[in-house]
Amino acid sequence: MKKYLSNIDTKYIFSLIASIVVALIIGGILMLATGFNPLEGYAAMIDGAIGRPRFIGNTLENAMTLCLLGLATAIGAKGGLFNVGGEGQLFFGALAATMTGLWLSNLPAPIVIILAFLSAVIVGGFYAWIPAMLKVKLGVSEVITTIMLNTVAIKVCTYLVNFPWNSPLKSITKGTDYIDEALAFTKLIAGSNLSSGLFAGIIITFFIWYVMKKTSIGLEMKVTGENARFSKFSGLPGSKIMVGSMVASGAICGFVGMLLVYGYQGRMTDTISNEFYFDGMLVAMIMNYNPIGIIVMSFFFAALSTGATMMDMTVGISSQLYDIIFSIIIFLMAAQKGILVWVEHKRTQQIARAKARKEVSANVGSDSNNI
Repeated sequence: MKKYLSNIDTKYIFSLIASIVVALIIGGILMLATGFNPLEGYAAMIDGAIGRPRFIGNTLENAMTLCLLGLATAIGAKGGLFNVGGEGQLFFGALAATMTGLWLSNLPAPIVIILAFLSAVIVGGFYAWIPAMLKVKLGVSEVITTIMLNTVAIKVCTYLVNFPWNSPLKSITKGTDYIDEALAFTKLIAGSNLSSGLFAGIIITFFIWYVMKKTSIGLEMKVTGENARFSKFSGLPGSKIMVGSMVASGAICGFVGMLLVYGYQGRMTDTISNEFYFDGMLVAMIMNYNPIGIIVMSFFFAALSTGATMMDMTVGISSQLYDIIFSIIIFLMAAQKGILVWVEHKRTQQIARAKARKEVSANVGSDSNNI
C-alpha cells in the first residue's frame, strides 16, 4: 500500500482537484449571471446523477462508456500511437454487431451475441489497423489519418442505415430494424439505460488494467510509447507493439459500439454516438492515461453529464453548462505544468529576495558595529 501511495503524483492530484473546484466556481458564477441560484442548480445536478435508482443506472452506463473509450485511448497512446479515430471505429463496430444480429436472428441467441461481439471487435480493430500500418510502414501521421477515417466511417454508416439498410417501419429517426428482444442485454435497473452489458464492461476494464500494469506486454508498450528508439535498440518489436496497441484500441471502440446497440438503443442509427469517444479521449488525457485515474474520472464526468440533463429539465439551466465545466477542467489541466512552473519560479524568487534582504540586514548591522 505504501509503495502504491508513493507512486501517486500529489502535485498532479492537487492540480486536478483545484481545476475541478475552479471550474465549478465559474459554473456557479455563470448561473448567477443568468439569473439562477447556483446551490439550486448543483443540487438538481446531484439529484439527477444519483437521486433515484434509474438516475444511478444512467450514470453507471455513461461511466462505463467513458471508461472503456478512455482506456481505448490509453492503450493506443501507451503503445506509441494516438488514436483519434475511435468514433469511426465505434460506428463500424456498432453497425457490424447490429447487422450480425439482424441477419443471423434465426440462430440461438447466445451464438448470435458471440458472433456480434466478434464482428464488432474485428471490424473496429481492422479499421484501426489501417492507420497503424500507414504509420509504421510509411511514416504517415496517425492523427491525420484517424481523423480523416472518422469522417469516412460516419458517412458510410449514415448512408447505409438511412438508405439500403433503413427500416421500412416509420420512425422519427432513420435507422436499421431493431434487433430481436432475445438478443438485447437484460436491464439491471428499470427505466434506466443500464444493462447486463455492465458486467462485460467490468471484465474488459479489469483485463485492460491487468495487462497494462501487471504484465510484460504492458511494460513493453510503455517503453515503446515513451521512447521508440530506445525500444528498438533494446530489441523490442516496436512496430508490432505499436500496431497491436492500435488494433486493441480499435477493437475496444468496436465493442463499445456493440454495447450501445445491444445495451439500450436496440438498433443502429446515424446518431448512435454523440461524440462519446472524444469525451473518453479527453478523460484519458486528463488522467495521463492512467487506468485507475480513467476509471475514477469517468464516474465523475458521467455524473456531471447525467445530472446536467436533469438540471436542464427541472431548474431550466442549460445542460451545456456541463460542456463548459468539462472544457475549463481540460484547459486548466493542459496548462497545469506551466502554472506549476510559474508558481515554483515565483516561490524561488521570494525565497531569494528574503535571503538577500537578510544578508543585507546582517551586513548593515556588522558595519554599524565596526563604526
